[in-house]
Amino acid sequence: MTDPAAQESHCVPEMTVVDPYTAAWRNGQCAPDGVTNNHHHPVKSSSQPEGLQNGQEMKIADGVEGEGLLESSMRLKPHEAQNYRKKALWASWLSIVVTLILAVAAFTVSFMRHSASAFGFAFEASLDVLSSVIVIWRYSNAAAVHSAHREYIACVVLGIVFILSSLCILGKAIHNVATRMLPEVDDFLYSVSIVSGFVCAILAVAKFMLGRVLTSRALITDGFNSLVGSIMGFSILISAEVFKHHPDVWFLDGTIGILMGLIILSYGIKLLVDMVPRVRQTRNYERFE
Repeated sequence: MTDPAAQESHCVPEMTVVDPYTAAWRNGQCAPDGVTNNHHHPVKSSSQPEGLQNGQEMKIADGVEGEGLLESSMRLKPHEAQNYRKKALWASWLSIVVTLILAVAAFTVSFMRHSASAFGFAFEASLDVLSSVIVIWRYSNAAAVHSAHREYIACVVLGIVFILSSLCILGKAIHNVATRMLPEVDDFLYSVSIVSGFVCAILAVAKFMLGRVLTSRALITDGFNSLVGSIMGFSILISAEVFKHHPDVWFLDGTIGILMGLIILSYGIKLLVDMVPRVRQTRNYERFE
């Protein structure tokens, strides 16, 4: 005869323990009260190679993007993500106001003083306004803060705008060099270049920091645009000062404009090459939960 107690011991299934913090955190929710994150970060084994762990982290990031989410969804809590999203919006609105004023001033300097660098900066400032508008669209939906598809669409639009703007900058700079147009130097040109250089540098740093936290290529691209604007702002001052003491180096202003135009063109092409395939890959995951 079979022992009933033995039969019951074989029929009892094993219990599975579910970590409530991990389940809630993966769905973008906060952990329940009284529950601590004891299982979220496993203790690193001394015998486990460092390369293996890095490989596992890369697989996790790829898996998140495969689900239509950015890597920031694994790093930030919901309230943190919304906080940084608001900061990105504030930075973009501030950038629009400041660079719009600088663009008007730079266009004025360009037409009055025949400066290719000033024209290049004015166009760059206008591009900064457009890129900030695109970033505002990117983060206008609070539920889409981690959306990879929305991120990649913004980058594609930025790439197209970069290419079109670079062609205008190159055309103006090449025309100035071909016609030997000499820039005129005065205090107004100096003041515009100094203010433009410092303001765009500050905006670039803020955008780079926010883009790194939110793992946003669009924000980083906007920061790169502001950085180029800062370089072009200071280049106005440099080329004007060099021309003032060495009139035979009249071509420096136009050469800097050509160089900046080529940099913007290259970055725009790279954005399209990188992001167009990703837009196609994530178009089926356009859901904002």
